[in-house]
Amino acid sequence: MIIDSPTKSTEEILLILCKAVQKVLKKASDQEILFSPFVQKINKTCLKPDIGCFTIFEGGLSGLLIMNFSKEAALDIYRRYMVNMGIPEDELSILHTSDDVANVLGELMNQTMGHFQTDLRNELHVTVKQNQPKMLVVSKDLSISIDAQIEDPQYRRVSFETERHRPFFLELGIEKTEFELLFPYEKEKDEDIDEIFMKAKQEQQDKDSKREDT
Repeated sequence: MIIDSPTKSTEEILLILCKAVQKVLKKASDQEILFSPFVQKINKTCLKPDIGCFTIFEGGLSGLLIMNFSKEAALDIYRRYMVNMGIPEDELSILHTSDDVANVLGELMNQTMGHFQTDLRNELHVTVKQNQPKMLVVSKDLSISIDAQIEDPQYRRVSFETERHRPFFLELGIEKTEFELLFPYEKEKDEDIDEIFMKAKQEQQDKDSKREDT
């Protein structure tokens, strides 16, 4: 596909990120993941109850991603993901504060950032690097700032929900930027998310086999 759209701004970059979140969580939890067509302009980013995740990315573009999950959304995504991986429901955690829930959501956010990096390269030919997403169970708001030299940061929030209407939210702090196209180019083929998911499923099955052997 030939890309010839002349400009990409904060909102277009945010949309790339939202679609990466939607794509990964939809496949992982085998359910529809929806996000609002409206974006909120906010004054700062922060972690909110009940469980949140944050990661900083830098390179051709610098910013901070925060995902805030209600306990209902966290458990919905976690449990459906684990069942999709072949784990019996009676073996799953029932509390959003368990390490299993944090580990699963952290891994899914890591996969999301991987897709975001790939999509940025395909759409804008921009390379970014990220740190490992950090998951925290929180009982009150915690302010998170961008640990980078960014002038005039822009803050945005987008509302998401699971198929069962469990809410969660994406917050993005990003440097104000605009990309203008110099010449048309052909977009590379998208990553095969089915292949990535099957690899993760095989790794989970290998872990289960090792536990049974011991």
